[in-house]
Amino acid sequence: MCKIQIPENSTLDEKRSLCFDALYNMNLGDKVEKKDNLSYLTWSEAWKAFREVYPSATFRVITNPDTKLPYFVDPNVGIMVFTEVTADDLTLTMFLPVMNSSNRAMKLEPYNYQVWDKQNRRYVDKTCEAATMFDVNKTIMRCLVKNLALFGLGLKLYQGEDIPCDNSDDSATNNVADSKKTTTRRVRTTAAPHPQPAAPVDRFAPIKNAINSVTDTDALLDLYLQHQNEVEGNSDIKKLFTERKLQLKKAA
Repeated sequence: MCKIQIPENSTLDEKRSLCFDALYNMNLGDKVEKKDNLSYLTWSEAWKAFREVYPSATFRVITNPDTKLPYFVDPNVGIMVFTEVTADDLTLTMFLPVMNSSNRAMKLEPYNYQVWDKQNRRYVDKTCEAATMFDVNKTIMRCLVKNLALFGLGLKLYQGEDIPCDNSDDSATNNVADSKKTTTRRVRTTAAPHPQPAAPVDRFAPIKNAINSVTDTDALLDLYLQHQNEVEGNSDIKKLFTERKLQLKKAA
């Protein structure tokens, strides 16, 4: 049972709404931690706070039926984990890809990719290391926290202006030159043309179309929560979310 004051004649939907509001409005100020300008809840604090409202709640890590391992692998795109939380007969599921500190999808093998270096005006090579069980375990617990947000707990951390800024290594590389200025006179030179890689296929096109098709801010938030970790390293997509949010607020 949900451990809050609920009127006796409340319907099931009304009870769930009251529990959602209790979790959504819970004061988490002393439990929220900061890292790289992002706010987050540790899984232990999140689960403790959740059980204050739902003492009988349970969660389950979904395992791959073929391998019996707590993750699913696609060699082309990466590794995904899933959790499931049940509270008062309501079960909600969440997913999260295994990522490195630069929000790059990790795979079973290391792989190389390129980012644009503004300072030197060229592409530089980066390596995403292979995932370990430590990475999988960490992602599972992060997925649990995201799962709890579907019930209301910590959902504010994902809302509105808290759509995170790009903290990937692409951005870090690009911003190095922006923080430095010099008064040294420079001689203009013409650099030899640098071959550019072929334009990649826009794999975010479906998300862009979905953003433009939502008709209210609640639907926009649901869409963001579904795709948050897929677009954390894509500043253009985040900009579309913010612009669409402003458009919907003006139209309201």
